[in-house]
Amino acid sequence: MARQFTEKRLVIASHNPGKIREIGELLSPRSIEVVSAAELNLPEPEETGDSFVANAKLKADAAAFGANLPALADDSGLAVSALGGDPGIYSARWGGPAKDFAAAMARVNAEIAASAAPEDRRARFVCALALTWPDGHCEIFEGDVWGDLVWPPRGGKGFGYDPMFVADGDTGTFGEIDPAAKHAKSHRAVAFDKLIAACFSPAGRA
Repeated sequence: MARQFTEKRLVIASHNPGKIREIGELLSPRSIEVVSAAELNLPEPEETGDSFVANAKLKADAAAFGANLPALADDSGLAVSALGGDPGIYSARWGGPAKDFAAAMARVNAEIAASAAPEDRRARFVCALALTWPDGHCEIFEGDVWGDLVWPPRGGKGFGYDPMFVADGDTGTFGEIDPAAKHAKSHRAVAFDKLIAACFSPAGRA
């Protein structure tokens, strides 16, 4: 059984405004005071893990120990079939030091065109969530969502690679559809559903 979250304050272990906003919206039905690592002036740890799970845990641990509060970290990215799963855990880094996602999306599109399967536009968004308490206990949850990549990017409502990703069953990109619609199906939403069911429900069932 997963550990139940009973505290009233939670650190979002991120300096990404879009990610902080989205996680805050997903947690909004809960009576929890949410504060970001950026607001607490906590440094961003170097993401040295070899998987989404490892990087999420690394970030959650650093924030929980630094703030002496429970901390929730997300590590997520885009895995493109034609590119063998790249950019994967390096999704943000494909945007360079400035994390320019317009440049990152252009690189993805160019590399698909130069790949052995340029007609294959399948991809999935992947999310790993790590919830760490100051005593070191950590719960991990994962989610993903499949879709197709479009070019040029469309919409300004999302962040990251959202404007080039159309989830299966949709016609609009994650940058075009209403945020509430995205929250109902995104990789982050899938992982959050598992987190809420395991750590926030009275019975603690996953």
